[in-house]
Amino acid sequence: MNPTTTSRLRRRGLLAAGALAALLNLGCAPAAWADARLVQVEVVDRDEGVPLRFWRDHGRLVVAGRPGARYSVRLVNATGQRVLAVVAIDGVNVVSGETAGVNQRGYVLEPWQRTEITGWRKNDSEVAAFEFTALSDSYAARTGRPRDVGVIGVAVFREAARVEVSESRPLASTPPPLPAPRAENMAKAATGVAAAELDGARDAAVDAARRAPAPPEARAMASPPAERLGTGHGARETSVVSVTTFERATSQPEQRVEIRYDSYENLVAAGIVPPPPLAAVPPHAFPADPPRGYVPDPPRR
Repeated sequence: MNPTTTSRLRRRGLLAAGALAALLNLGCAPAAWADARLVQVEVVDRDEGVPLRFWRDHGRLVVAGRPGARYSVRLVNATGQRVLAVVAIDGVNVVSGETAGVNQRGYVLEPWQRTEITGWRKNDSEVAAFEFTALSDSYAARTGRPRDVGVIGVAVFREAARVEVSESRPLASTPPPLPAPRAENMAKAATGVAAAELDGARDAAVDAARRAPAPPEARAMASPPAERLGTGHGARETSVVSVTTFERATSQPEQRVEIRYDSYENLVAAGIVPPPPLAAVPPHAFPADPPRGYVPDPPRR
């Protein structure tokens, strides 16, 4: 299949949660991004109802997931034209289940559209929810592909000029509502990044503002990392789709976003995020009521 042949760039796709599908390769993404403003990307903790904060590790985006939590990949089309966004989790295409490749299916967003990709597509009406789980229990590992576990990828194509002016458009469904944020998580949401933008000018500024390197003593005190996180094949959920066609303007994506993830504890142990500050509570002479009787012997060593 020759991706440079215009007639062969037209593919069928799926409309899920307000977006339509087509294809892409994330296996050999270049280091430089052609455009960072076609689609905004967030990773949302669905159980808490808040987007995860982005950290940076040598310029790469990183988020801390909670084991057992369901999550979604939120996409916002920041342009006035249709775009194709191919989404891969752990190196696996979320629509087809194939190892992510350039000629695979993805999601097409209408102009200015927002949608939530909540799971692995099972059919035209269901997905299996994304949930953070141990690497060994991830969908990729269970299907014999553990090598790329721990990364979320989105690649975006613009649409070629449309000559079929009478083409009908399927109606976009409304994304499923997120649970209301808990009061204690409002501060987390306020510190989150609104979108994953990979232009070089912002990398340095966001990196300096959001991540100070953990001090050596903090790294030394960190516990050994647990098993890395992956994305499991969760419970079935309703997600109705319809089919459309999409012709790419280019044979290669114009935007690529790569977001790595792991547990907060593992990211602290790796020195990627700073550990939580110790509570600044001074010692007290009488922290509790003294026991009755006399001083007991200490435990034996």
